[in-house]
Amino acid sequence: MNSRQPIPVVVLAGFLGSGKTTVLNHLLAGRGGTRIGVVVNDFGSIEVDAMAVAGQVGDSMVSLGGGCLCCAVDGSELDAYLEKLSAPVHRIDVIVIEASGLAEPQEMVRMLMASENPAVRYGGMVEVVDAAEFDATRARHPETDRHLAVADLVVLNKIDRVDARERARLETLLASLCAPGTPVVAADHGRIDPELLFDRRPWTETRGQLSFEDLLAQADGHDHCTHAHAAYESTEFTSEQAMSPRRLMDFLDRRPAGLYRIKGSVWFGVPGHEECHEVHAVGRFLRFAPRPWGRGEARRTQLVLIGSGTDGPALLRELEHCREEAPREVPPESMWGVLRYVARPRPEEEPEPGPGEPGEAP
Repeated sequence: MNSRQPIPVVVLAGFLGSGKTTVLNHLLAGRGGTRIGVVVNDFGSIEVDAMAVAGQVGDSMVSLGGGCLCCAVDGSELDAYLEKLSAPVHRIDVIVIEASGLAEPQEMVRMLMASENPAVRYGGMVEVVDAAEFDATRARHPETDRHLAVADLVVLNKIDRVDARERARLETLLASLCAPGTPVVAADHGRIDPELLFDRRPWTETRGQLSFEDLLAQADGHDHCTHAHAAYESTEFTSEQAMSPRRLMDFLDRRPAGLYRIKGSVWFGVPGHEECHEVHAVGRFLRFAPRPWGRGEARRTQLVLIGSGTDGPALLRELEHCREEAPREVPPESMWGVLRYVARPRPEEEPEPGPGEPGEAP
């Protein structure tokens, strides 16, 4: 069994001209110490997007020209590229797939979820839309509504090209087209904080999770008020007391739309489920990854919540209500809600699946 944590794979989708490559370039420029593998899926024989990002990622990029990635019948082509990028020699922390503007995101997500590569895991789907051209794009591509419905996070790009009233109208419209609770992040020139999608430094058991403020302090001493993260707030929660799985899942299921990102680790202490549960949420996407506690590592919960327009004190009060005074007395079946968001173990890793055949939910 490989102890290395699977690499998250984030799908970056959106129709032609929405600004996906601009978003990707911004993520690459602000990646800090994170090693990002990139798969660029251009439509057509001239790979313009690949040329646009090639200078930033070097050998850690593969390009799929001549059609949509989602056209692969069984996903074997995608698996081959993911296997290449996930090889330990590359030390990749996260993989971003920039999908063709004509790709079908739902099929791409399906292929990732069905991938048999234990070195990678699905990390969420981000849909980029053009604020200035959204109505026209939707008229040309009625499938826009379907794409938005499966997105975990939506980037309303190019807001510098619309006024405040139009922006408010678009945000209301997008909220009606997306699944309930899907966050909509406004951006100009593709500037979103990489922390909304992935950690800019990988997790290590000995170092622990960096706070959002720690990450900002490492950004070369620039004036942060002009950066994308200036529009976001972070709330940090720590508990030496175990958490109630049912109450925590209630909190996560009804998290506000402005809460874009949740990361960290959770201690439940329920009999049979006493390991550390790392948690990763991007928009609606949620995943738990159990792992053994490190030697000397304190049993506790540490969460960082990043959003816009969120009420930090209210979030903390809700999380404090999720504490469990007697975890050893909590029945194991209370964990079933959490196990729904744990990836199914590979046969070679875990001979017997847990109760209820838990699986990862998009």
